[in-house]
Amino acid sequence: MRKTLSLSSYVKKRNGVPLGAKGSMRNMLSRSLGAKSFQIFWQYWNPIWGYYLSRNVMKPLNRFLPAWMAIFLTFLVSGALHDLAVSFVKFQPIFFFTPWFGMMGLIVIASYKYNISYGSSAWSVRALINVLTIGVTLGLMYFIESYYLS
Repeated sequence: MRKTLSLSSYVKKRNGVPLGAKGSMRNMLSRSLGAKSFQIFWQYWNPIWGYYLSRNVMKPLNRFLPAWMAIFLTFLVSGALHDLAVSFVKFQPIFFFTPWFGMMGLIVIASYKYNISYGSSAWSVRALINVLTIGVTLGLMYFIESYYLS
């Protein structure tokens, strides 16, 4: 039986420094933005949130679903939780993050399936690709929302 990592061990593995240590945020940003693929970007981005999603959503889904579907559904759950939080703040239902995160989940799955890697590029080029991927999907969501959902 495989031992589950504690939150602090998980964060140290992802950030290279212990939870709450000086430089933790800098390491998280540097590792995620400079990741060699969009799939790896998400492994480094927000390790605390990732820990709980992995432990409470993805691993249970992985027991009875194919990995790609567990990944996709985990992104949808994360988006739904973001929508729920914003809905509480705005006092109105929001349905923006769920499809946006679903879109990014599909990119993660495609990145893995087709072995898309830009690891041989400089850090700045990798960061630009990762930021553009997020920006383009965000822009696409705003376009869809403003032209098709209003």
